[in-house]
Amino acid sequence: MSDRAPTYADRRRAGSFGAAADRYDRYRPRYPQSLVATLVAGPGVRALDVGAGTGIASAQLMEAGAEVLAVEPDPRMAAVAAAKGVRVEQATFEEWEPAGRTFDLVVFAQSFHWMQPERALTKVASILNPGGRLALLSNRITPVSPTRRDLDDAYAGHLDVSQRRAIDAVHDDGLPAIIEGSGFTVDRSSTVESVHYATDDWVNMAFTYSNVLVLEPSTGAELRSQLEKRIGAPGVDARKESVVVICTPA
Repeated sequence: MSDRAPTYADRRRAGSFGAAADRYDRYRPRYPQSLVATLVAGPGVRALDVGAGTGIASAQLMEAGAEVLAVEPDPRMAAVAAAKGVRVEQATFEEWEPAGRTFDLVVFAQSFHWMQPERALTKVASILNPGGRLALLSNRITPVSPTRRDLDDAYAGHLDVSQRRAIDAVHDDGLPAIIEGSGFTVDRSSTVESVHYATDDWVNMAFTYSNVLVLEPSTGAELRSQLEKRIGAPGVDARKESVVVICTPA
């Protein structure tokens, strides 16, 4: 993976989302229906959503006909998911007990980077049904106008440069080798669309990422003000890339 300390080792960031659970659920982007359809061919697919957060992916999988069990360690995030009708078991994936249950599909929707990869992959392999698949999902939102560099200027003085990018294992060039080394084949596909965010929506979305959530309140308030000034009334035009990495036991 990358040269910096692994994200999964930073438990402060990993545990930061619950305080912003409602904001997270409102402002984090959903996955394209076409992407979800590649995972759920029809009703009855037994799916496990790991690190499910507020159940964004869980709800979309359920709408497509899957029978979903979500695993989420934070009680506040889990409560939002449960309010949508998602069946949730509160635990980290490492501590969660399958109790003999197996699945056709195991999903990590922007959560795989919080796992020690080889350990997680070993556990996934043990709970997949024959023909089952592992899917890693990601949405990456890149500002076009203002540019990323423009917005990086707003972060200056509030975040160390190494912390300004949201971390996502799906976009790590070293990930396929790790997955293949654990006995899976890898198939990656993506869709791209142009999206627009009002200023408040963009800033509120920014405050759902762990690198921002762990800031001291005064620093966070200063960053919010700087972002609002930098973006201004026009809002943000952005590129949304939605990625699915489908992994099948070899």
